[in-house]
Amino acid sequence: MKMKWLLPICLLLSSVLPAQVKKTVLITTAGAKADGRTNNAAVIQKLIDQVSAGGGGKIIVPPGNFMTGSIFLKSNVELHVQLGGVLLGSHNVNDYRKVAGKASLILAENQNNISITGEGIIDGQGQELLLDIFRKLRSGELTDDSIWLVKRPGAGRAQDIYFKSCKGVKVKNITLKNASGWVQDYRECTDVTIDKITVQSTTYWNNDGLDITDCKNVLITNCFINASDDALCFKSENPQSSCENVVVDNCTLRSSANGLKFGTANAGGFRNFKITNLTIFDTYRSAIALESVDGGFMDNIDIRNVNAKNTGNAIFIRRGHRNKTGPVSTLKGIYIANVKVETPLFKPDQGYPIEGPPDHLRPGFDKMPVRPSHYHIYGHPFLPYNLIPSSIVGIPGYPVEDVTLENIEISYGGRASKDIAYIPLDKITRIDENVEGYPDFSMWGELPAWGLYMRHAEGIRIKNFKVSYKEDDFRPAFVFDDVKGIDLTDVQIPTAKDMPMIHLNNSNTVNFKNLKIPVTEEKAILKTNYK
Repeated sequence: MKMKWLLPICLLLSSVLPAQVKKTVLITTAGAKADGRTNNAAVIQKLIDQVSAGGGGKIIVPPGNFMTGSIFLKSNVELHVQLGGVLLGSHNVNDYRKVAGKASLILAENQNNISITGEGIIDGQGQELLLDIFRKLRSGELTDDSIWLVKRPGAGRAQDIYFKSCKGVKVKNITLKNASGWVQDYRECTDVTIDKITVQSTTYWNNDGLDITDCKNVLITNCFINASDDALCFKSENPQSSCENVVVDNCTLRSSANGLKFGTANAGGFRNFKITNLTIFDTYRSAIALESVDGGFMDNIDIRNVNAKNTGNAIFIRRGHRNKTGPVSTLKGIYIANVKVETPLFKPDQGYPIEGPPDHLRPGFDKMPVRPSHYHIYGHPFLPYNLIPSSIVGIPGYPVEDVTLENIEISYGGRASKDIAYIPLDKITRIDENVEGYPDFSMWGELPAWGLYMRHAEGIRIKNFKVSYKEDDFRPAFVFDDVKGIDLTDVQIPTAKDMPMIHLNNSNTVNFKNLKIPVTEEKAILKTNYK
């Protein structure tokens, strides 16, 4: 894939770090108190304003526990939290301010050359803040949709960092903890460097570890992220903008949702990504999720060298139409290589403070050709399912295009049972398209394959691809429905309980080269034209 933009971007990022430090000041010299309960926001904000007005400099948080409400970072200011220093988020929801409707502990909008550095900690104290939110919701001081009684509130929750429309952003070495919302969101920013940060945030739901939204020229390296929701997430929420020219390298990700995710929002689009050397573990949903569903584009995405252990799903690629009446998203030019994933039999994130649900919501279960038992939570049916395969799925008339999967190895726990769920192969066209549905690897419930499910796709290349299970699975390894122009080279499926191993339905020009299976191709491959 063409990556001519990569070198100039890296050089650019190295040249946009904050300006030469002109002033250094300790927050304690201005009266900040390290007692863990005094709100030091006014003291810190006054220093930020003075240093920025004076041409820039470094504001230091020394060792100690300094509580604060929202503070606004200004141009040419570096907020440096020393080892042993802790910025604690206030417990009082009234101490938080917003930028563009987003509350956060540290905020910035339309600023240049801003930094957060140091080996200290920024702790949003999300659990303590949530107690105040719940108290005020019950008293009526805060209002929110009544769904908060059974789900989760939106009112009052705060991020640790929210930067909007800033240029020249650096966040380095810092530890971010316990946000009550997304941990950090960089939105419509340019020239962003994030290096050697640690995220430990499993306080509550919607707790993404790192969100990059409609940003350009981004470098993310050497980070460790443990979050309740998506660990590393790229979003595009502005139809007039996009997320472009992004480099990620050497990061470790853990999540009770997805490890690496593009979406869900992609109103604008994603272009020119180079992502390498990811370690993903104990992750409930997909190791890699590419979701193009809101009318935007997804093009020129290069992902290599991913090692995922104890992860609920390997690869999820979805072109959908969640925006319903707007333009249909595009999804093409995807290259994923050198990936090894272990998908266990049992729930991969069990024991973490916030876990994914025991089973996934599956509305419309009565219309599906499955026969599972089910139970209800809050009036919604949950269905158990057998392990869900990797998937590449478009929608009728709008296929996923131009995807290469190379040097991929996926192992599954297996132990599928027809008593849990079962889709007969002659009923696969009845699987709900779920065109407008929220994209997630379990969005169709039970699937008829255990290794790879592909539907509405063309121009897909699969090279040196191995799938295996530890315990028997009655389903075919591959099920392809309405696909064309598919090339499979050096595909290995070492074992099979039942035939067929590969089911091709309404599919044309599916070419196999050096297929490595324990039986003949004539026996292993079933071709049908079920409608």
